[in-house]
Amino acid sequence: MAGVLSRIHRANRPAFHSLSPKQARIGYLMGAEILDLPRAPLPRVDNLQVPGAEGPLAARLYAPSEAEGLPVLLYFHGGGFTIGSIDTHDSLCRQLALRSGAAVLSLNYRLAPEHRFPAAVDDCWAVLAWLVKAASSLGLDGSRIAVGGDSAGGTLAAVSALHARGMGLKLALQLLITPGTTAHADTPSHKLFANGFLLDAASIDWFFNHYIDGHHKRDWRFAPLEAEDHSGLAPACVVLAECDPLVDEGIAYADRLRANGGQVQLELYRGVTHDFIKMGRAIPEALSALEVCGQAIQQAFQTSAQP
Repeated sequence: MAGVLSRIHRANRPAFHSLSPKQARIGYLMGAEILDLPRAPLPRVDNLQVPGAEGPLAARLYAPSEAEGLPVLLYFHGGGFTIGSIDTHDSLCRQLALRSGAAVLSLNYRLAPEHRFPAAVDDCWAVLAWLVKAASSLGLDGSRIAVGGDSAGGTLAAVSALHARGMGLKLALQLLITPGTTAHADTPSHKLFANGFLLDAASIDWFFNHYIDGHHKRDWRFAPLEAEDHSGLAPACVVLAECDPLVDEGIAYADRLRANGGQVQLELYRGVTHDFIKMGRAIPEALSALEVCGQAIQQAFQTSAQP
């Protein structure tokens, strides 16, 4: 990991917080899969238009087989609610489909600052509700749906699981990869890993300032740890990185879910940083985490299929 950070430093790419959102999106897209595994070939990769909260959104469906009735993971990419896309997370979603045997639907939700909070949340909820009804038309099993995401996408997955409970939808799993869950980025890990560990404090501030006003930060749709009730939620697989500003809030959320009777699989990878799961060419922990995620998805759907 130290070698990877050293190479990233030598590349001398400008920090996101020094760029405009448009520049940051281009920079992230150009670098997003350099350390990721090559894009695995799959028998089905479909580019779709799906109905978001305020209009059509791009999405990409990955399936590891042509079989009818596959369960599906609705996936939300990371990027601080400001950058990232289905293209930056293409390799990751292919790996999740390949290793789980399930279909993966990756969503281009609306980004800030053009679309501030809660636009991204509204899109994720709208597409989840649509997927329940439309799954069969895509050859998928609408009775077996999970949500997942990394970083900001992990936050969106967590709040989508809370919303699913409210709408009476039983999800098979919430896959939370290095999620943000707290309101004010004030845990000890935010101070300990503020600089030099890939995701720095200045960039977190930059992302959040583009996305949300300060007085909204305790809204559970931004900070799911702030929700009043964490009981009755989908089983969770929480994948965390030790050297990540977000690690404390990931652990706190896993603890909260477990304390409220939830099933929680918590995986903490030592010595790695935020975004490590997208570094499969460089660090073995990424491969281990991908395998854990694939197995968690597979087992969750097997369990949900049982009478």
